[in-house]
Amino acid sequence: MKSVESLNGQDLRGMMATATSWLEKSAANIDALNVFPVPDGDTGTNMLLTMRSSVEEAYRAPDSSAAAVSQAIAKGALMGARGNSGVILSQIWSGLAQGLKGKESFTAVDLTEALQQAATAAYKGIGNPVEGTILTVIKDAATAAQGQMENGRGSLISVMEIVADAASESVANTPKLLPILRESGVVDAGGQGLYTILEGALHHLRGEAEQIQFRKPQMITSNLPQSTRVPQMTAVEEVPYGYCTEFMLKGEKFTTDEIRAKLKKKGQSLIVVGDATTARIHIHTIDPGNIIRYATSLGTIHQVSVRNMDEQYQDFLEMQKERAPAVDIATVAVVAGEGLTDVFTSLGVAAIVPGGQTMNPSTKEILQAVKSVASEKIFILPNNKNVILTAQQIQSLTDKRIEVVLTETIPQGIAALLAFGYEADFETNAQLMGEAKSRVRTIEITHATRSARIASLNIKKNQVIGLLDGELLMAGNEPLHVLNKMLAELNLKSMEIITIYYGADTSADEAEWVSAGIREQHPRLQIEVVRGDQPHSNYIVSIEA
Repeated sequence: MKSVESLNGQDLRGMMATATSWLEKSAANIDALNVFPVPDGDTGTNMLLTMRSSVEEAYRAPDSSAAAVSQAIAKGALMGARGNSGVILSQIWSGLAQGLKGKESFTAVDLTEALQQAATAAYKGIGNPVEGTILTVIKDAATAAQGQMENGRGSLISVMEIVADAASESVANTPKLLPILRESGVVDAGGQGLYTILEGALHHLRGEAEQIQFRKPQMITSNLPQSTRVPQMTAVEEVPYGYCTEFMLKGEKFTTDEIRAKLKKKGQSLIVVGDATTARIHIHTIDPGNIIRYATSLGTIHQVSVRNMDEQYQDFLEMQKERAPAVDIATVAVVAGEGLTDVFTSLGVAAIVPGGQTMNPSTKEILQAVKSVASEKIFILPNNKNVILTAQQIQSLTDKRIEVVLTETIPQGIAALLAFGYEADFETNAQLMGEAKSRVRTIEITHATRSARIASLNIKKNQVIGLLDGELLMAGNEPLHVLNKMLAELNLKSMEIITIYYGADTSADEAEWVSAGIREQHPRLQIEVVRGDQPHSNYIVSIEA
């Protein structure tokens, strides 16, 4: 290799070739990171095929200038892009090529500026950018490069070292930004793929292409604490996923912005990249025919791929089931609210079914969650009296052994989980969980949806109301006042802990103010405040011995 202070197109081509070989060593491992409910192809494989197309085109570049080779790399990526991750990767190389336009060779400063353009281009092509993905990783890497240059350390190797390090840290951080990654305990697959590519390029810069032949890339792990519990597999809403539709469009005088605007409301995960004569389109849609008809009105379509994501989802469930560790007994719970979901998953629930008050899940949704769990013995926690009957239908629909613990409230469900013992047998756990849920009292503070007269209560619309174990007992104007009145009705002498789960429409400051008021009235009790994010209820309060 020539000087590391300045590189030409031949050097860039070598970097890409080494990066592709390095990616190939871990493509299967990157595929295995896929945790999204609908697999959009295999991320590692898609990125590898896109990179191979880039390198092949790079060797057909008209000359060895940085500009010509980078343009060829971008063209090859666009023409050979596979899947969501491959299309985004093609945008990254397109932005890099824009940054190197007109340059015979490039320096660390040029590379830093090109990486900034690569990050901008990656975000621009996405209809709805999501953080915690490959987008975040390229942005963080480019930002780190900029910081390196501002600190006056400007060699190409030093820039690429900081870029690779920043990409690694960004990948490890992706579970903090995407709940589905956090729940599954893995990092983003596309981000891992990009880090591997950047690391491979760095190996080439260091002259290590031969030394890494017998090594494998590092798979980044989450920087969140690792859970010892069963992997979480959250059931999804009962809606069809449709078709993953992607193709190349060739024509004249169309703009990617216009195409993107036209298709924005016709599906999910929309990506439109390219120029006035060639565009790569990726979209998840219920009606792929409509998308294709529109595209053919603009030009000719090539490399058409239409995949049924509902079938992919069933394959995904089976794959996750096979990967999950064998567990003798597992639990499935019906829960609404991100905070409460975190509480239940931290206590070891194997699958969460979204739902609760006013949003009761269907039998199919609960059955889907039961099937996703590797265990053959399962406890279901309905956590709402209106869900119990639905949950009781599951036993007739599966060969698994099902026990519905008759939890009518969220605190009862939590108490039942705390009583669950992994060492105990099924019958013993059924008894322990049933007894535990009966020792908990539940207060719910919400607002009346309409005016009504119930027993001695004359309730006005939007007035604060309080329910004790599901029975309406109090009405008033202030949540703290109603909550204190309800606590006064209970015999708290035998109680020790009050846990307040505050809802999506309640601020943390307000919840702390309410808890302080309760502490003042009941100084002997241990008061805890937990973010629940539940809809409808300002507070769900657990009172336990």
